[in-house]
Amino acid sequence: MKQAGSRINCIRPGLLTLLLLLSACDRPADPVGGGTPSATAFGPQQLGIVVNDADLSSRRIAEYYVNRRAIPAANVIHVSFGPGKKVMRPEDFQILKDEVDRQTPAAVQAYALTWTVPYRVGCMSITTAFAAGFDADFCALGCEPTRQSPYFNSSSRRPYDDFGWRPAIMLAGMQVSDVEALIDRGVAADASNPSGTAYLLSTSDRQRNTRARFYSGIKLLQSDRFRIEIISSNDLRRRDDVMFYFTGLVRVAGIDTNRFLPGAIADHLTSAGGRLTDSRQMSSLRWLEAGATGSYGTVAEPCNFVDKFPRPNLVIDAYLNGETLIESYWKSVAWPGQGVFIGEPLATPFLH
Repeated sequence: MKQAGSRINCIRPGLLTLLLLLSACDRPADPVGGGTPSATAFGPQQLGIVVNDADLSSRRIAEYYVNRRAIPAANVIHVSFGPGKKVMRPEDFQILKDEVDRQTPAAVQAYALTWTVPYRVGCMSITTAFAAGFDADFCALGCEPTRQSPYFNSSSRRPYDDFGWRPAIMLAGMQVSDVEALIDRGVAADASNPSGTAYLLSTSDRQRNTRARFYSGIKLLQSDRFRIEIISSNDLRRRDDVMFYFTGLVRVAGIDTNRFLPGAIADHLTSAGGRLTDSRQMSSLRWLEAGATGSYGTVAEPCNFVDKFPRPNLVIDAYLNGETLIESYWKSVAWPGQGVFIGEPLATPFLH
């Protein structure tokens, strides 16, 4: 992973400014037009399911998910393209996106994609391409910032109505049975109000440990709401209460020795975790296979900008406030153009 250098958005070292870093630097975005963000709950009526009719696995996943989550039939969006390619050309994606836009009901605010590949469109992730359209400003040659998401740290519950974005997430897995198990975990998470632990690991990998600077502030601000453990280690083993797990390494050992609670979120900051099926590093799919319900990884070299990865403080805060997994995860990434979101979007463990 390349060093991002000094151009890291809103990073100010030092414990004396930590609270300012976690609050003022993460001020919520305002909706287009400066109005008040919508606060209505997000549910099946607001989720569109994009299914590739040319892919049997995609059809099976979509059918299973629609039944488990009672998705309205009108929200199931049918497209057809040759399965199996990891990267889609932007010109091919534009045809696909136009068809998805044409079929999408006005009430839909986000998408679930029912395949594992392609995970990338040209130089950007497919989840951000579906959210905002293909745009080279979401890409970077070298260690450069990319276009910011207006949804970042927003209080909006209607991202399309407020910002014109429909955040997307992939119902991904190597086997259909893996995705069905993922979906079941998401459903089981709802309103479970788990008493698990958020594990924040500070590793020996200095280039990938850039989020550790936030850990002390997270514990200070959230420990009265949820159990937070900061651990200086490269791995976590034999824990039976994992609700959050954030770390920074090329590969994370021992994750399958832990028990992830339904709805758990886990990811590792590294360059190629979002290359789901062909990464030389640890694929983000490994977290889902170990029992997590959501994860994230980048599909192109992001350098170690923290803004291109989930901010643990924002994920935890939104999730504890009763928002869904897709909302909480998406709101935590300032520059999502190179990152792919995977998991069960409607999981809501802390539903109030």
